[in-house]
Amino acid sequence: MTALVIKNLMKTYANGNVALQGVDLVVEAGDFHALLGPNGAGKTTAIGIVTSLVNKSGGDVEVFGHNIDTDLEAAKSCIGLVPQEINLNLWDSVQNIVLNQAGYYGLPRRLAQQRTEKYLQAMRLWDRRKQAARSLSGGMKRRLMIARALVHEPKLLILDEPTAGVDIEIRRSMWDYLREINAAGTTIILTTHNLEEAESLCRHVAIIDEGAIIEDAPMKTVLRKLQREVFVLSLEEPITVAPTLDGFETKLLDSLELEVAKGPAHNLNELFAQLARCNIRVLSLRNKANRLEELFLRLVENKDANPQGTAAP
Repeated sequence: MTALVIKNLMKTYANGNVALQGVDLVVEAGDFHALLGPNGAGKTTAIGIVTSLVNKSGGDVEVFGHNIDTDLEAAKSCIGLVPQEINLNLWDSVQNIVLNQAGYYGLPRRLAQQRTEKYLQAMRLWDRRKQAARSLSGGMKRRLMIARALVHEPKLLILDEPTAGVDIEIRRSMWDYLREINAAGTTIILTTHNLEEAESLCRHVAIIDEGAIIEDAPMKTVLRKLQREVFVLSLEEPITVAPTLDGFETKLLDSLELEVAKGPAHNLNELFAQLARCNIRVLSLRNKANRLEELFLRLVENKDANPQGTAAP
């Protein structure tokens, strides 16, 4: 079953700005799907149309089989939205904000109370339930918006920059929770500028630029298109000269850090074997640049070079 089907979606604003130009996207039920792109690419406009916050200029949208033109209420009941902007009633209490949201979806009072506690506990906000939302930090407000979006237990959760302003420890716990509810069956669409987040969480990725989808594929397939990866290795003992390695480019950053570039024909096992023969022991390694970010920039560049065709890999 499909969670979301977008066909030829178009949006032109009154000032003539074309935000979407024939977007097609299919998200299968149970998927964890990233929607990525630069500022102004059309991500938030597309989400706004799906959630009925923005009127489309053309095209069709279905949410779990419900067309937003003919069956909007049923479509909206399937969706939980965490918007980019904080839109809480800052003068109301944390508990009431979530409880009232449950009421909007017709949940009985007792069930609404149970769900409110459940999701505030999950977002580590239960101990602040009686506080006014205005007293929360920016990261706590983000978590409160997630709890509010989940209280009616939607089949499709849409997250628009959900971890902006959230500290690293809480962000990681939120990632774990999102994986948990996704594994339990909730379909999730994530937009984010934290590309590590998308790479860590999502199984599929769609990349949008200037109102058009330029890539849509499984995350692993997309990442395999990268022809070159650069790693930074932390060494156990200092060295003075970068080693010469067959099939790898090396550069010494300092006596304890070695930069190594590899192509698709060579793997890390070969790298470590050659380093061992040079008596170089590695303590840790990391990607120098985020792979998804590198790919995105490449796809945009290829699209600009071939405006009439499909973005080259």
